[in-house]
Amino acid sequence: METSSSTDFFTDQLEDKATILLPGEGERLRAGDGSCTFKVTSELSRGRLGIYEIVLPPHTVGARPHYHRFMDEVFLVQKGVLTLELSGGHHLLSPGATVYVPRFTPHGFANTSGSELVLTLIFNPSEQREGYFRGLFGLLQAEQMDVPLFLQLARKHDTHPVDLPRFQPLP
Repeated sequence: METSSSTDFFTDQLEDKATILLPGEGERLRAGDGSCTFKVTSELSRGRLGIYEIVLPPHTVGARPHYHRFMDEVFLVQKGVLTLELSGGHHLLSPGATVYVPRFTPHGFANTSGSELVLTLIFNPSEQREGYFRGLFGLLQAEQMDVPLFLQLARKHDTHPVDLPRFQPLP
């Protein structure tokens, strides 16, 4: 068996490709007092990982119950209280809490408190999640949500609505 003399199969090729984002850095999308800041994008990670800082004002729904077919999701609570809805009910999570939601696990989240909520969302793989957030924040600029257009956006980006009490996907 012949091998190319220029190919080294035994030594790692190291690269200096680290990216540092300081607080407040990253592309920020805004809607009212809420925001989503891109920290690690699909482009940067070659689709392997997406990390986003989410700010939800008091009494705001982040996402109604849904599931993902191709992504796992991690919630890291930074500030405030996250209300996470799972099949077993609602969970109030304080700063420092971490939640891992594997694919096909119905979940929803909100800020039901009177204070701002800041959390980090991590998607693995990222599945071009920035497209979902750009579309969502575009829809949030309107006075009223265009529900059929939102459902089209959600399904395109692997977000499938679910009826949690019945534990069934919605049509």
